[in-house]
Amino acid sequence: MPSPLEDRPGLMVRDPFHYSDATLIIPPPLVPLLAMFDGEQTEDELKRALLEMTGDLRAGELMEHLRDALQNAGFLRDETYEQMKGDRQRLFADAVFREAAHAGGAYPDEAGELSNWLARQGVAAAGADGDGLVGIAAPHVSPEGGWDSYRAAYRALDEGKKDRTFVVLGTSHYGEPEAFGLTRKPFRTPFGETRTDTGLVDWLAQRAPRAVRMEDYCHAVEHSIEFQVVMLQSLFGADVKILPVLCGPYAKSLYEGGMPEDDEGVREFLDALGEMQAREGKRLCWVLGVDMAHMGRRYGDREVAEAHTGMMLEVAARDKERIGRLIEGDSRGFWDLVQPNHDDLKWCGSAPLYTFLKAVPEARGQLLHYEHWNIDRESVVSFGGIALRQK
Repeated sequence: MPSPLEDRPGLMVRDPFHYSDATLIIPPPLVPLLAMFDGEQTEDELKRALLEMTGDLRAGELMEHLRDALQNAGFLRDETYEQMKGDRQRLFADAVFREAAHAGGAYPDEAGELSNWLARQGVAAAGADGDGLVGIAAPHVSPEGGWDSYRAAYRALDEGKKDRTFVVLGTSHYGEPEAFGLTRKPFRTPFGETRTDTGLVDWLAQRAPRAVRMEDYCHAVEHSIEFQVVMLQSLFGADVKILPVLCGPYAKSLYEGGMPEDDEGVREFLDALGEMQAREGKRLCWVLGVDMAHMGRRYGDREVAEAHTGMMLEVAARDKERIGRLIEGDSRGFWDLVQPNHDDLKWCGSAPLYTFLKAVPEARGQLLHYEHWNIDRESVVSFGGIALRQK
């Protein structure tokens, strides 16, 4: 992304997988050279290109400096990168817990402070027990930008849900398409450790082995489930029972046509979730960690996006149309609105939402809140809170 530092312009490069902890800022004149580190260009070609671009006779030294900086940071696909990747993945695989990745950044890292922080925002279970609620859809945007929607969604829950297994469907921002990331690890946050329903995890893995990625490393860095876990722990205690599922994008359907379940692995997993709901429904509660549209410069659009104005007025109308299909439980109608132009609204929650609609087809929704947030001065994310009830 563009460097946020005014005194250091350029391109900021970092690794969302956290294989590498380094952050580099590439100066503007060198940014075009990044495309030449493709495994096909020779060092001589890089030097000639740099000399033509800069006119600097020290082009060889500049090229070597850039190459060494990228290599040492783990940003080239070479032995250094493979070593970093292997070390991080083994570390996660061997860990007893899924450690909090965003404590101290997105939310406080001390239990008392975290409790007070959530209490000040009015996050509480306030729904009426027995109202047919089967779940909620809440944002996974940084809480500072989405409190109204988080509050609206979690207030739909009631204290009677305490002993349920919460099936948390999160967007897998970095996961494989047509795949679902599972883990048996309890999540550990400042509040303490959750319980993971390992029986259901293992059952899903057995029923849909082609689509399941067991002990998926993406869990180690993903925030879409972590934020929901923190909210659930604040309401129902640290040892809340969860079934965490990361939903990868349905890329085949978006780019090649057809429905997500045309992929055999996806179909097996959706069928397994449906069977699980039919068998276990009375002891499950679904929580979806989903955002909606991503518009503006940060997300590859030429236009600057500003919340609730300009281009975002049309985006809001299209969001509401999709939400309408969700509320009606119309999975096909929802996907028919997502597919055109490979989802030009860039709804990162489309896969978890579609997954839920197929797993619990009798559910209907109620929109509790909808909003926009300028994540930076040029880009907007939309999201909301939705209550999901039995028909």
